[in-house]
Amino acid sequence: MTDRSAPGDGGVQAAGARSIGVGGDVGVAVTGDGARVVMLPADAVRWAQVVDAPPGATNLPGSASGVFVGRKDELARLRRLLADGGEAAVTQVSGTRAIHGLGGIGKSTLALHYAHLHRQAYTLVWWLNAATSEQIVTGLASLALRLCPQWAPTADVPERAAWAILWLQWHPGWLLVFDNVEHPDDLRHYLGALPDGHHLATSRTGTGWHAIAPTMPLGLLDADAAVSLLCTLALGECASPTSHQREEAGALAAELGCLPLALEQAGAYLFETGTSLADYRALLGQVLDTAAGGIDPERTIARIWRHTLTAIERRNPQAVTLLDAMAWLAPDDIPRALLAPLCSDTLRLGEALGVLHSYNMISYSADRQSISVHRLVQTVLQHRPATGPDGHSPGRQDAEHLIRQAIPTEDTNTSQWERLLPHVVALAESSPPHSPASSKAAYAYHATAQYLYRQGRDAHSIPLRTAALTQYKHVLGDTHPSTLTSRNNLALAYKSAGDLDRAIPLLEATLTQHEQVLGDTHPSTLNSRNNLALAYKSAGDLDRAIPLYEATLTQHVQVLGDTHPSTLTSRSNLASAYESAGDLDRAIPLLEATLTQHEQVLGDTHPSTLNSRSNLALAYKSAGDLDRAIPLYEATLTQREQVLGDAHPDTLTSRSNLASAYESAGDLDRAIPLLEATLTQREQVLGDAHPDTLNSRNNLATAYYAAGHLDRAIPLLEATLTQCEQVLGDTRPDTLTSRNNLASAYYAAGHLDRAIPLLEATLTQCEQVLGDAHPDTLTSRNNLASAYYAAGHLDRAIPLLEATLTQREQVLGDAHPDTLTSRNNLAHARKAAETVQQPDTATPATTPDLQHPSDPPDQLE
Repeated sequence: MTDRSAPGDGGVQAAGARSIGVGGDVGVAVTGDGARVVMLPADAVRWAQVVDAPPGATNLPGSASGVFVGRKDELARLRRLLADGGEAAVTQVSGTRAIHGLGGIGKSTLALHYAHLHRQAYTLVWWLNAATSEQIVTGLASLALRLCPQWAPTADVPERAAWAILWLQWHPGWLLVFDNVEHPDDLRHYLGALPDGHHLATSRTGTGWHAIAPTMPLGLLDADAAVSLLCTLALGECASPTSHQREEAGALAAELGCLPLALEQAGAYLFETGTSLADYRALLGQVLDTAAGGIDPERTIARIWRHTLTAIERRNPQAVTLLDAMAWLAPDDIPRALLAPLCSDTLRLGEALGVLHSYNMISYSADRQSISVHRLVQTVLQHRPATGPDGHSPGRQDAEHLIRQAIPTEDTNTSQWERLLPHVVALAESSPPHSPASSKAAYAYHATAQYLYRQGRDAHSIPLRTAALTQYKHVLGDTHPSTLTSRNNLALAYKSAGDLDRAIPLLEATLTQHEQVLGDTHPSTLNSRNNLALAYKSAGDLDRAIPLYEATLTQHVQVLGDTHPSTLTSRSNLASAYESAGDLDRAIPLLEATLTQHEQVLGDTHPSTLNSRSNLALAYKSAGDLDRAIPLYEATLTQREQVLGDAHPDTLTSRSNLASAYESAGDLDRAIPLLEATLTQREQVLGDAHPDTLNSRNNLATAYYAAGHLDRAIPLLEATLTQCEQVLGDTRPDTLTSRNNLASAYYAAGHLDRAIPLLEATLTQCEQVLGDAHPDTLTSRNNLASAYYAAGHLDRAIPLLEATLTQREQVLGDAHPDTLTSRNNLAHARKAAETVQQPDTATPATTPDLQHPSDPPDQLE
């Protein structure tokens, strides 16, 4: 088992899917699903621009039946919508279409037929299994392997996926087919980043598409088309059915509800066994299973299978064993080699698969090295009752055994990992509620989750870590060290996904158990305490984070020594928490000591040293010491450009922080161009709604405000506040900053009727979330007092200004710029009260919120 430490405060996750140009020896791109920003070699970026797809390039799967009838109107409508794009433009997703309908209705078949029919109209046609965001990334990565074999085999999956995004942006005129989309929002990043082609999606759900793409509901086949399909499959393509046969086919099609999958399965059975249409209908019985909404596809298929499976088992019992095992795997791209252990040799495997294929239970890939099973078929198989005394569902143990045997022993075999990944996830997500615990499954889930973590895709590991924790609790007990590690790792995966409401309770429980089982100073306990403190800080709960950080640092020093990297991490995190709380008297000496130790232990340009230097510069700036902050920011930016590249997220953070320092120094001529450039790059690299992008937009708006450009500042602040509320929530510190800045801009523009209510709400929330003496709370209180003063409410303004001045002198010191602002504002207010006049006030201070990553804790692999 592997016990992991949480990523540091400065971990950046890309939320967009736009690519960036090349800087120096590398280029920056994102994987498309928002999981990771990656650095691509300059040669790879150049190949993405210059490599053309060969004529007719595609990866389309083969048709299950080879027969396609009906749907002419749907095909024509689909072509018009994709070619025109007018209707899709309403949702700003041009050239995109989604087909939805119940399982077995023929959505994928329609999309496949469309792609084959119009493939010559596209520069590239690429089919993506889209049940999860992880599978989409894997499908894009396979595009890089096809188009860039000179580089892609040596790259990991996120790098290949990022390369594919770059290629698609530079080469218009393609078609991407997203098959079986479970969550429409998974496509949002791709549709926004890739406007120069067509996107066709299939999905069983008709909801959630309103902001993604217009939908085309797909119904059952009409009676004539159903009869034609059934006769062709049952009698052969060259046969001419008699009127009696068509009549019998019509009765059978009606009983099967004209469900395409049911017709295909029934047709295959009839053709293989020679059973007549009338006899087959009699076998099924005369009453159609129905549900409230009409046909129940699962029960309809189950009725057919009672006879089909009997026929298959008579011909080849091993075929049923294979089918039972495949029910628990991902439905597509099941490697033939994965199934091999269930047969004595490859000849027997081929024979068994051949029987399944003849009955239309499976389909082959073009090279016949992988197998697909329809999802509805898997659903029916999974819901059969458990057999035998052990309580396992049919095929479940075989599937777990196959997956355990196939787990790679090294990360270097990424292609093997990526091909196995969807099947491990499917096994985890399909586990029956009361299935017996399995050590094989537990190992497979944990090993695969760790692979994702090492690939920088920990947020995608949640279903695997959830399943692993369940297995470990059942097999080893709730307090076994491996169970504690599993719970810790699940909590960190939730944190990586931004789900602190689930992460924190899990981390609290884990820490309590670590202390009880392993002791208070065990390295794993220290790790657990650090992770919980980091989660508290991420949630803005500094009252709980700081004592925990302090205790953790003391114990790190005692157990590991003063200069151990983990101790440096702990010291840096504590200092960052002090700074966040406005306690600069404790933060700055600690940050100075930590930077010195980082330079001595890790070297001058180590990423952790650069983080430490950036944090110290931020603390100097917070203390108003710009003479020390700006040179440190300039040095950090130069080093990050050299070490990390021009568009790396940490480099963008440095650029943003330096620009804000210039602004604080009144040097707007240097600040504004730097802020504008940073915002553009963050929009491209991280996406429009990423927290860092929102910070950049807020900082640029405050610079416009400082320069007197309120006509540019206010619209930008309004848009930023709306996005902060939507993305971060109403009371997150960044949202409070945004609300304060917008209110201050309203005030500066003379809109006191809009400024005062906003400032009152902001102050209340700052006091509740940040505490009464936090620097941002003091800023908010000062701004509200200034607004009261401007509105002539001196009886409300003066007490607030007096309280703010007292607190700023105590917290920030007597000579801090914000303290001087408070003193100036109070003097104006008192003079106005004496003379019953209202002279101009000092401009209320704004608080641009800066990203300041702290040193990430070591990954304890």
